[in-house]
Amino acid sequence: MPTRRPRLAVVKFASCDGCQLSLLDCEDELLALADAVQIAFFPEASSTMLRGPYDLALVEGSISTRGDAARLAQLRASARRLVTIGACATSGGIQALRNTRDVAGLASVVYPRPDFLDVLDRSTPIRAHVSVEYELRGCPVSKAALLEVVAAVLADRKPRIPDTAVCAECKQRGIVCVAVAEGQACLGPVTQAGCGAICPAFARGCYGCFGPYASANTAALADHLRAHGRSARDTEHLFATFNAGAPAFAAEAERQRAARTGAPT
Repeated sequence: MPTRRPRLAVVKFASCDGCQLSLLDCEDELLALADAVQIAFFPEASSTMLRGPYDLALVEGSISTRGDAARLAQLRASARRLVTIGACATSGGIQALRNTRDVAGLASVVYPRPDFLDVLDRSTPIRAHVSVEYELRGCPVSKAALLEVVAAVLADRKPRIPDTAVCAECKQRGIVCVAVAEGQACLGPVTQAGCGAICPAFARGCYGCFGPYASANTAALADHLRAHGRSARDTEHLFATFNAGAPAFAAEAERQRAARTGAPT
């Protein structure tokens, strides 16, 4: 009797689809994956849309509506393992910028009929609503890391993912430090490795696409940037981008906002 292949679902919530495209961009590796698993639900890649249960669900996107929250609960109930992929799913994404603003006020400016909207005041990561087996960061995620996580989860082993800061990747590649040599604002010292130090390799500071490193000292980096002439507004904006909802980055952005407005922290 043939062995049943594990059933894979790839599901999207509020996001740009970039992390799903990273999976599609794997090309040859994706063909091998398709031989190893049954792709039961992946609207971005296939018209096959089978109901659960699933052995593994890859989830992209943040939860931004009540409908999304309900759909996520159903997915969690049908998935043996659930892995979140990308900044939106792991920190709320760039849409989490609204978490510190008046959503109703913003909607009234952007939409002619904001009363049609059914959005939550906050954009939250998947783990804020259900349990997850693993979180893979990035905006978008690394193709190699995505394949490693899928293989590891299906094999019941721990994924081999870097647990250092981007600065370590710069050293490994022999990249000259853009912060020291060129005085650029760089989030490398506080950002999780995984991108291969793409931006510093092209003489640009790290933008923090992979979110805060586990022991990131964001306050020390921000104070260094301020001491070298960067304004509180610019420093705030540096932390309030792809991972604006990540606690370490959100707290530092709020501290800089308070510094420029005089508001209490």
